[in-house]
Amino acid sequence: MTFSVIIPVYNRPDELADLLDSLTRQTMTDFEVLVIEDGSTRKADQVVATYLDRLQVRYFDKPNTGQGFSRNYGFERATGDYFVVFDSDAVVPPTYLDTVNTYLTHTPLDAYGGPDGASPDFSDTQKAISYAMTSVFTTGGIRGKKQNVGGAFLPRSFNMGLSRRVFAETGGFAKRDMGEDMELSTRLIRLGYRVGLIPDAVVYHKRRGTLSAFFRQIINFGRTRVQLQRSFGIPIKLVHTFPVLFTLGWLCLPLLALIWPVLALVGLFTYLLFATLVLIDATRQEGSLSVGWLSLQAAVTQLSAYGFGFLGEWLRLFRQKSGDTVPPTSTS
Repeated sequence: MTFSVIIPVYNRPDELADLLDSLTRQTMTDFEVLVIEDGSTRKADQVVATYLDRLQVRYFDKPNTGQGFSRNYGFERATGDYFVVFDSDAVVPPTYLDTVNTYLTHTPLDAYGGPDGASPDFSDTQKAISYAMTSVFTTGGIRGKKQNVGGAFLPRSFNMGLSRRVFAETGGFAKRDMGEDMELSTRLIRLGYRVGLIPDAVVYHKRRGTLSAFFRQIINFGRTRVQLQRSFGIPIKLVHTFPVLFTLGWLCLPLLALIWPVLALVGLFTYLLFATLVLIDATRQEGSLSVGWLSLQAAVTQLSAYGFGFLGEWLRLFRQKSGDTVPPTSTS
């Protein structure tokens, strides 16, 4: 089986360099790389040029259409039997493609996804944000397990793949960005394709470098979750409501303290218990109290931002249904 690695990139040449460097170390060598420049102002062509003698890599520069349609652009030009998708801020362990190839040989899948985590050489903030996006205390652990509180496993575009046949039959991504991977994964499952998790196909995901940038990103995730339900019928599950309850809870604590002090104390105790559990768990996982403390901050950021985004988008749609003229928001 031959692989085509598709990497859309938008103004991230430095991160792309780290990803390409990790691909030069793959133990499996029968693969090509397609870098799709999605209308960037900071081009990655010079970065790609430094890897021409170490990778079978092709570079395409096109107008901005979002990462979903940029991946389709790459699929149309790829030559492999199987298309592998990474975000440009990922780093890939040396045995990644060998792991995927071995798994697909004995357990054929039409599309797959894999877990993400933090590399030991990531900064403390990157490790903390990775914890916030993968912990059972924040996302329910839905991003890297076959069975979880969120229901069926849905491959995500930071680490996923699909066969050439699937792309030919479905057309690939139907949404330009923000939830485009969830839409595609859900559609493939509904159409009866074999979709699953390859547990050992792990990538290291850098994500945002600061908590403020992380907050802005996750607000869009919350908004997108509501939009996916409205536009594509992808159900909102219990795990998606936890950040909303978390956000509403701490917003209501001052009011509860005035009208119902006992309930406010119960709520405060609950939040303190949550914070203690997160601090202990993150410190244990990373072996560092400093990372544990940053992970607590990242967890609160993740839950609050998702809650604000979800509530804001739901309120906007509710006002539209009530007859108010509310301009649509953009998630690009």
